[in-house]
Amino acid sequence: MRLRAPASSANIGAGFDCAAVALDLWNELDVTDGAPGTVEVEIEGVGEDELPRNEKNLTVRAYALLEDPAGKRFHCRNRIPLERGLGSSAAAIALGLAAARPNGSADDLVEVALSLEGHADNLACALVGGVTLTWEGHVVKIAETLPLEPVAIIPRTRLKTALSRHGLPAEVPHADAAVSVGRAALLGAAAASGDRELFVAALHDRLHEPYRPSPVLDEIRSNLPPGARGATLSGSGTSVIVWAEDATACAAALRERFPKCEVHELSVVATGALG
Repeated sequence: MRLRAPASSANIGAGFDCAAVALDLWNELDVTDGAPGTVEVEIEGVGEDELPRNEKNLTVRAYALLEDPAGKRFHCRNRIPLERGLGSSAAAIALGLAAARPNGSADDLVEVALSLEGHADNLACALVGGVTLTWEGHVVKIAETLPLEPVAIIPRTRLKTALSRHGLPAEVPHADAAVSVGRAALLGAAAASGDRELFVAALHDRLHEPYRPSPVLDEIRSNLPPGARGATLSGSGTSVIVWAEDATACAAALRERFPKCEVHELSVVATGALG
């Protein structure tokens, strides 16, 4: 069995903990029969020197939620950077779930996996692709693309999501909440309609981005590169997604301005680990 799961960028500005988009950067998994009674894990690419090669591997743990992994060999080929806000953990879990239940429903698989992935937005997106919304155990794909192209700028600095969430306040001013609710509504409308100007208007948040310091995001927003219309923090960071009309010009300018960061021209993909 061969599967692949995409990277994802959650929140997309004001869609905090509910919206995500699948990106054309993939982790792959082959599952074959191995030695009876054992679990074999092979890892290529990102994380090959640090991720577990046994039952503690996140993909194996996800598989084990649904099927016994004993007697299986898991060959992982990883391209999604770790702890950069691009859904590497969600992709790993999605691959394990899809390998165990290739015909499972996204709703059911997300519910099963909440013990491993407490935030369903990235996981839903990794399972079904496109632009997804999640709420109260439900998953819906509202679009297969977005009206602007994503360019990812990926700093070397890593950040655990749990640590980032500790910086979020328990309460926010009513005015900030109202602004974020309005922009979240614009985000859904823009994705569903494909309206570029609505999407640009939606790329603003007061619920989580102000509490997650990102010098890269601040610098980009203060001086958008050629071809760009806006930028969002990817998940909890550290990566930033720049949304562009001309992704090639935008990426070239970003590489010049941020030589210590990786810059990738990406695209929104309509499929995930479930196909």
